[in-house]
Amino acid sequence: MARRRDGIVIGLTGGIASGKSTVAAMFAELGAAVISADRIAREVVEPGEPALEEIRAAFGPEVFLPDGRLDRRRLGSIVFADPERRRALEAILHPRIRARLREQIEGAARDGRPVVAEIPLLFESPASQALVDVTVVVYVDREQQLQRLMTRDGLSRQEAEGRLAAQLPLDEKARRADYVIDNRHDLKRTREQVQRVWEELTQGADGGPDCPR
Repeated sequence: MARRRDGIVIGLTGGIASGKSTVAAMFAELGAAVISADRIAREVVEPGEPALEEIRAAFGPEVFLPDGRLDRRRLGSIVFADPERRRALEAILHPRIRARLREQIEGAARDGRPVVAEIPLLFESPASQALVDVTVVVYVDREQQLQRLMTRDGLSRQEAEGRLAAQLPLDEKARRADYVIDNRHDLKRTREQVQRVWEELTQGADGGPDCPR
């Protein structure tokens, strides 16, 4: 891993509904400054943001609510069913998200505090990987992902399958990661792994990743 001059930047990723936000909160409890790409993604489509009008021009008024806000569920149903339209949306959003992500990471890292950047599409984006020093994947098996996603977002199995298909498989992300947090079991076991990774990255403790095999 390449340490930057200020604080270390940990890129936290995983699959949709794998528990990234739960693990990010555990890192925050240990003292990390947590930055969420998902939160930034919501910010860049708030009313008055330039991206919103670009989305309107590309997708039409049907993806907007009566109050002028983006209908995220409607837009999601469109882009996850059509890879070309998903790429069009990504071309609008991703440069803006990365710019704000970089700005927030640099700001948080200046005082030497470890930063956890929660980036769902970290391995899908070389430009995003360049922002972090080390990668951590939150792992669950595919059936757990599907069940959690269907329950959380009220999706059919077919809809949930479409969302998983739009991302790099979680097994592949786990192979590419520097560390893997196995979130298939109870939160106590997840927290223990987070603690070990945190100690190694911030205190130079011996040991390696806790990887599912």
